[in-house]
Amino acid sequence: MTSITDLSGSVAVVTGGTRGVGAGITRALLEAGAEVVACARRAPEKPVETGGRTARFMAVDLRDQEATVSFFDRVREEYGRLDTLVNNAGGTPYRMLDEGGAERHARVVELNLLAPLTASLAAYEVMRDQPGGGSILMIGSVSGTRPSPGTAAYGAAKAGLENLARTMAVEWAPRIRVNTLVLGMVRTELSHLHYGDEDGIAAVGRTVPLGRLAEPADIGDACVFLASDRASYISGASLLVHGGGERPAFLDAATANK
Repeated sequence: MTSITDLSGSVAVVTGGTRGVGAGITRALLEAGAEVVACARRAPEKPVETGGRTARFMAVDLRDQEATVSFFDRVREEYGRLDTLVNNAGGTPYRMLDEGGAERHARVVELNLLAPLTASLAAYEVMRDQPGGGSILMIGSVSGTRPSPGTAAYGAAKAGLENLARTMAVEWAPRIRVNTLVLGMVRTELSHLHYGDEDGIAAVGRTVPLGRLAEPADIGDACVFLASDRASYISGASLLVHGGGERPAFLDAATANK
């Protein structure tokens, strides 16, 4: 039986794969034996590596359709195939809906929904005719399934991304599997900007049923599973990677009034 972590001989692309969650995904795929291309607009200060293996970096702006198609053509030319695409690149500043105007919100949607669509279409052209097909993973967010004040456009884009993945899973079956990881809070090098110092991060972590924020490696491990043959019958699914979610606020309110 194939090992759950055995991706040897496969080729993976991780968008936004040089830092934070993306770097965690890149490292997990490297550990599983895959050849990994991490792409972003700018090169990292140092390459992503683990266990003596290093991801290759290629620069691309995924909001540029022509550049994105050229990037995936280059991957096919240099590696001969593409087995896994992880659409991780994304993000948003904190901005209330009535601030900044529609154009700025539209740019958030472009990065978090249209760019993954463009990348997936380009990857499809590589995967569709190759032996074994391929696997596409969308990195979603709990913000796509709940109100998202301050990040409304981001939440709307992530909701659309999850729906897009389900449709791709139907249209591109059986050659290509498409799934979404729905992330909760993840501890990265930028966590202090959102949650403050270590005490603040720990306090936020205690609101999660499992008692901590996710680590990028947790997300990477889930990606390895969904990319592997062990997930060969999983497509069109949304995997919640959120530590049990959030404790309902009414429970704490009820407890406080006892």
